[in-house]
Formats: sequence, structure tokens, C-alpha cells
Amino acid sequence: MEGIRHSSPSAVDLPSAATSHRPVKIIQLQHPSTTAAASTSAPSSSFLGKWKTKMKRMSSTDWIELFLPCYRWIRTYKWREYLQPDLMAGVTVGVMLVPQSMSYAKLAGLHPIYGLYSGFVPIFVYAVFGSSRQLAIGPVALTSLLVSNVLGSIVSSSEQLYTELAILLALMVGVFECIMGLLRLGWLLRFISHSVISGFTTASAIIIALSQAKDFLGYSVVRSSEIIPLVKSIIIGADKFSWPPFVMGSITLAVLLLMKQSGKSRKSLRFLRASGPLTAVVLSTAFAKVFHPSSISLVGEIPQGLPSFSVPKKFEYAKSLIPTTVLITGVAILESVGIAKALAAKNGYELDSNQELFGLGVANIVGSFFSVYPTTGSFSRSAVNHESGAKTGLSGLIMGIIMGCALQFLTPLFEYIPQCALAAIVISAVIGLVDYDEAFFLWRVDKRDFLLWTITFIFTLFLGIEIGVLVGVGVSLAFVIHESANPHIAVLGRLPGTTIYRNIEQYPEAYSYNGIVIVRIDAPIYFANISYIKDKLREYEIEGDSDAAIKRGPEVTRIHFVILEMAPITYIDSSAVQALKDLYHEYKSRNIQIAISNPNCDVLLTLTRSGVVDLIGREWYFVRVHDAVQVCLQHVQSLTDNSRKQPSYLESKSSLFQRLLKQRPDDLSLSQLESGNFSQKDESSNLEPLLSKKP
Repeated sequence: MEGIRHSSPSAVDLPSAATSHRPVKIIQLQHPSTTAAASTSAPSSSFLGKWKTKMKRMSSTDWIELFLPCYRWIRTYKWREYLQPDLMAGVTVGVMLVPQSMSYAKLAGLHPIYGLYSGFVPIFVYAVFGSSRQLAIGPVALTSLLVSNVLGSIVSSSEQLYTELAILLALMVGVFECIMGLLRLGWLLRFISHSVISGFTTASAIIIALSQAKDFLGYSVVRSSEIIPLVKSIIIGADKFSWPPFVMGSITLAVLLLMKQSGKSRKSLRFLRASGPLTAVVLSTAFAKVFHPSSISLVGEIPQGLPSFSVPKKFEYAKSLIPTTVLITGVAILESVGIAKALAAKNGYELDSNQELFGLGVANIVGSFFSVYPTTGSFSRSAVNHESGAKTGLSGLIMGIIMGCALQFLTPLFEYIPQCALAAIVISAVIGLVDYDEAFFLWRVDKRDFLLWTITFIFTLFLGIEIGVLVGVGVSLAFVIHESANPHIAVLGRLPGTTIYRNIEQYPEAYSYNGIVIVRIDAPIYFANISYIKDKLREYEIEGDSDAAIKRGPEVTRIHFVILEMAPITYIDSSAVQALKDLYHEYKSRNIQIAISNPNCDVLLTLTRSGVVDLIGREWYFVRVHDAVQVCLQHVQSLTDNSRKQPSYLESKSSLFQRLLKQRPDDLSLSQLESGNFSQKDESSNLEPLLSKKP
């Protein structure tokens, strides 16, 4: 292989004692040459070269699909097979979207018309630039709550500034999503644990439901994202309780939940789940139109017609909205991209997370010029879209057309919709976000994830959404850092009858050898964990002669060899390299030799460049743990037999192979060393196999 040279002859035979004419086979380790090391010294140029090669391979179709993902399904559209399910799914979700969008706008503290706008323009933009074919975007409960919570602390929701800031927020969220997509930063969200998201959404669902109590109870309730002020406000105003909105809201909520449950339980009644919000709105509106109950507040006049073009304003508030932009973007992406990936897997096509981020960002940017507040993918509507048979983004275009028709022709009817009916729609939607089953599951499976869920839930519920998310993410990152700084390290032993070495705690029957400690480090080695690793190695050295594990081999009083199994180590940094050098000198002062087993190419290259390979000695690098054990065992025996003649093996200048050739003919065989059998008679039939004999 070009660029590779060998440190020792191929397939070296290490002769054992004369009593066993069985050679020891050592598989050579290939060390990178200086030329190979230099050729990989410029990773940035290599990356640039790969990028250029990829660009050259892209056809005109690939370029079109890169900028217009909708072209992927347009060019392969099967009209006879896809058109009908797309139409059915689009109509079904469109009917569901109209009342939901008004309800969520109200939750955000905005006039219902802005919810209709937000369910209209972004859908068309996303159909062109989005990569998911089943994702239904528009207003959602969590984003609406975040908008309400943040803007409510700046200005009253009754002022025009409130609406202008909500539209500006859509622009900022869109820009942030586009930047993350273009820079391919979607991986950052992987550090937010699913337990954090589950605890956050469960607490938020409770807050959202309580915030809708004012329309059920008939009196004003304080706007807050904390449960204590909400509950306190509800209790204080109990003397203003009104029965009519409570009864109508409760009946509407019961109808919604009944239709939702019926649609989930039977496939033949699936249409009930999507038509529930529309049914509730139609029934409650008809009642209000006929009987005109004075104690039930109505939506009121809604402007008729499509949204007009207008540039977002109030950019002087942009700086104060940056934290909220980051928070809304994170929540929106986690909800939207997670759903999109799941739907793509179910429908058999690939989805690029970064392309999805860019599509969502463009939808929000364009929408902000048409009076839209932040939108993202909806879990409930996307699920209904998938269950209704949607095949392509055409179903999203159908949703947009239905919303456009509602804006153009139906808004005069919307003014008679009772506020309690819209509140019931919101409560019905967020009930599904309450995820106590996840908490019970985490309690059974992983107590630490359950603790993370509980912390996020409690902080979000009692201290607000922003603090809850920050604390949850902070604790989640703390767990990640703790795991990284305290990696799993295992002492290995040999499984009886094999040449396989495994964790002695997991396999109690595995045995180790006197004078040798075999350690496997199950993580990259870098500055944050090297101190912990060094401490554990010292601990294993001290405990090496304990009776905790089965011991075999020559009887010695101390540790002579430490074998590091490096197969799981994917990366090693300069701090770890320096620590290895220090560890080598520390061991050398106590006559202990380090042996390295199976380092990967990148790790071995780093060790070569830093001089660690030459410092330890190329002969002490092995392909397998078993090879290292064979050599170390013969050394231990040699040291035992020649202890009176040679002060220390480290003082000998002869090579490994030269020393082994000088062994006395009456030394124990390697098979006897490994099995721990020291009898001089031939018991080879009872020995465990070392390596397969060649025929």
C-alpha cells in the first residue's frame, strides 16, 4: 500500500519454549509513513477538493432540485395515482386549518385575521422551497405562546406595536433559520435531549390550557407563562364566573375530544378527527347567530380579502427580540424537522434537515411581508395530512387555496364565532402535548432522563418558558459534558476458550493475567477527560493484583505491562498526547511498559506526528489485544526466569525479538503461560486454544 511501511517483518513467528514447537503469530500493525502523514496534513484542502468534486458531478437536474426542492416531486408526479389522495388530504387539513389558525392567533395575543394570513402565504412558499411532502406548516400552539409571552412583556396586545413586533419576529426567525440551513448548523439541536422537549411541551400545554380559561369562565385572567399567577388570577376572579360561556365551551370541547378519539380509534371514522374543529365552529356559530347570547363574547369583525404587501417595521426593537428569536427558532425546528423526518421515513424518501431549515426560513421571511407571525410545522395537522393519504406538496397548495377562499369569501361569517369555541379548539389541540406516558417510560428505563424531564417540566411550569428551556438545555448539556469528561473505562479479560477480550464486569468468567492490565477506553481522549483517564489507569495499576478477577499466568508481585485497547477511540488531541508522554515516563520510572492495541488511522497518525509512537517503541503497537498479551506474557515469564541475571527488561537494549530468541529451552510454553498450567508434563489436550494451527 502506497504511503505505508511496516515496523516489523510480516507475520512474525515468536518461538516459544522447546517443549512446545508452536510459533506465536503476531499480526503486524501498519504504521503511516512520513509521506502519508504529510499528505493528510491539510484537511481543509481535502474538504474543499471533495466539495469541488461533488459540485462537478451535479447535473442540471440536481442543481434545480437544490434550489427548488419541489422539482423532486413535480418531475415524478403520477397524476392518476397521486392526484386524488393529495386533493382529499389538502381539503381535509385545509378545513382543519381555518379555525385552528384563528384560535392560535388569539393565543398569541393577535387579531384572528393574522392567524388566517399565517395559514395562507407560508404554505405556498414552503411548497416550493420545503423538502417535506407531508408537513403542514402554519400557526402552532407553542410558537403562539412564546410570541404572547415575550411581546406581552414589551407592549400591550391591544396596541398596533404588538402586531408589528410579531411580524418583525417572523422575519427574524426566518433569517435565523435560513442562516442555520445555509451554514448546515442543524446538528447543534442534537444537544437538546428528547427528555427536555417532552418536559417542556408538557408544561407548556398546561400553561396554554389555563391561559384559555378566561374565555370559558367569562372574566379576564392575567397573561402569564407561569402557573402560579394564572391559578391565582383564576381563583381571585371566581366571583365573576359566567355560566353560558362555560357551558358552551365545555360542550364544544366535549364534541372536539369525542370526534378526535373516534377518528383515532377507527380508520373508517378518520375524517372526524380533521373535521372536528370545523364542526365545533359551525355549531357554535349557528347557535350564536340564532340566539344572540349577550354573555358570550364573539370574535367580531374580520377584514375580508387577501393580505397586502407591506415591509416589516420597528427594527429598533430587533436587538431585544434576538433571545426570543433563538428560542422560537429552536422550538420550531425541533418540532418541525422531527415531524418531517418521521414522515419522510414512513413515505420512503430522503429529507435533508438543512434544506428543511432553509425552506422554513424562506416561508417566514416571505410571510413577514404579508403580515404573518412566526410559523412552523404542526404535529397534529401533519399527522392528519399523512393519514389522509398525502403524497406530495400538492396537498399543501390545496390547503393554501382553501385558506385563500376563506379569506376572500367567508370572513363575514367568522365574526359570529364564539371566543369560547376557539378556546376549546386550542385546549383540544394541546391536550395531545401532555406526555405523562413519556415520564413513566423514562422512570422505568433511565432515571437520569426522568430527572431531566422533571427538572424541565417544573422549571417551565413555575418559572416560565424561557427559564424552563434554558435550565433544561443547561442540565442536558451538563449531562453530556459529564459523560464526556468521565468516559466509560473497562478492564478486559479473556473469555475462556477464545482469543476475545471483554469487560470483566460484564463477563465474570473472563480471566486476566498476573502482571498485565488490559484497559479499554470507550471515548475520544481530549483535554476534558485525560485527567480522569490517568487517575483510572493509576487505580487499575494499584488494583491489578487484587483477587477481584480470575488470574492466570506466571506468579508476579506487581504490574509489568499496561495494554491500552484503543479501538473505540476516534480522536485524540494535543493535551491527551502530552498526557500520554507523561504517563509513559511515569510508568518507565516504575519499570512498567505501555502497549497499544488497535488504534485507528487518525489516532495512529496523531501519535506518529507527536513522537509518541517512537517514544513508546513501534514494537509495542499491535493489531489485536491478543497479540499484545502474547508478547507481554512471554516478557513476564522471561523477567521471572531471568530476574537474577537481568536487573530490568527496560535496561536491555536488545529488541523484543532478539530477547525472545535468547530464551532458555526449558521455559514454559506460551500455551501453559496463558492457561496458568505450570506442570511439566504434556497436557496440551486440556489447554485452551491460543490460535488455530495451520494444517
